[in-house]
Amino acid sequence: MSETDDDVPAETRVGNRIDRKLLEFLVCPLTRGPLVYDFENQELISKGANRAFPIRNGIPVMLVEEARILDD
Repeated sequence: MSETDDDVPAETRVGNRIDRKLLEFLVCPLTRGPLVYDFENQELISKGANRAFPIRNGIPVMLVEEARILDD
C-alpha cells in the first residue's frame, strides 16, 4: 500500500522535507555543532554560529557564504 500526500505529514513530504537520516549526519561547517531544521523557513539553523543555511529543492546548501546571519 502506498502513501498519498494526505497520509504523510507536511514536514516529510517530498519538496518540503529534509531526510531525517541526512540531518543526523550534517553539522555546521563553522562550528561542527548540531543543526536544527526550521521547516517553515526551509533552513538549517546553527545556533552556535548564529547562521541559517538554506534548503533549496530539498538540498541543504552548507556554504558559509550562502548562510543568512540570524538576528538576535
